[in-house]
Amino acid sequence: MNLRDLEYFVAVAELGHFGKAADRCFCTQPTLSGQLRKLEDELGSPLFERMPQGVRLTALGSQCLGVAREALAASRRILDLGRAARDPEAGDLLLAAIPTIGPYLWPSLLHMTRGAFPQMHLLLREEQTRVLLESLRAGKVDAGVLALPLEGANLEIHPLWEEPFVLAVGAEHPLAGRNRASLEDLDGLPILLLEEGHCLREQALEVCRLHGAWERDGFRATSLETLRQLVRSGMGATLLPASAAEPATDLVLIPFVDPPVRTVGLVHRKGHPRSGVFPRLAEAMRHGRPF
Repeated sequence: MNLRDLEYFVAVAELGHFGKAADRCFCTQPTLSGQLRKLEDELGSPLFERMPQGVRLTALGSQCLGVAREALAASRRILDLGRAARDPEAGDLLLAAIPTIGPYLWPSLLHMTRGAFPQMHLLLREEQTRVLLESLRAGKVDAGVLALPLEGANLEIHPLWEEPFVLAVGAEHPLAGRNRASLEDLDGLPILLLEEGHCLREQALEVCRLHGAWERDGFRATSLETLRQLVRSGMGATLLPASAAEPATDLVLIPFVDPPVRTVGLVHRKGHPRSGVFPRLAEAMRHGRPF
């Protein structure tokens, strides 16, 4: 058994297809299939049920998958230690952010890191909070940018900023002529929200519950951009974080007198080999915040 065999196993388990797994692992399908059969011979039992439409894990395969992921994560951490020992500010750093932060943060972040960390190569991805935290703990990403607070041990958190919400309405909405809004204006107001799984949905729901607004049934957006388009078309109002509050035709953005806020932070595993770099990265991000 070797780490490459475990990479093949995890790829097939996640993709459910030998051909797609071979593409991910940059090898031929016969090579991948042959190595996995050797692994199954070594274990004395099959890891997969092979079917015409693909494959699925056996009971043994399901038991082994989590352990294989842990082994691969541990091997990546060993490589990280080596790279960090040579130069903590050089090489690839995989940074993830939740979808309601990433698109608005990446442009300023890339510009900032080119000057502050010229030898560092940022690899960026977007994941919802639950998946991002799992990726952090498994060592699949180095750090994440998320909304706080967060629960969980073994995480180091660097608060970045408090981001106010604004009220977004269509051009024909009764509140469209306001220069400022109060939280009392939310009383009885139908609000459009993101779909389940977005932490921003829960934050907006909490504001709505406190101030008498209600979620409009039948309309749940998959992204902030979809939410903006629904508001522009007159389907209702919504709460947008300041970083996503970009002016647009038929979209009116109204600041609150006493705005609700969300806190954003940079999060990484305790004991990460680049732990000394993250406070400096967080400080640079504060200066380049996207609003």
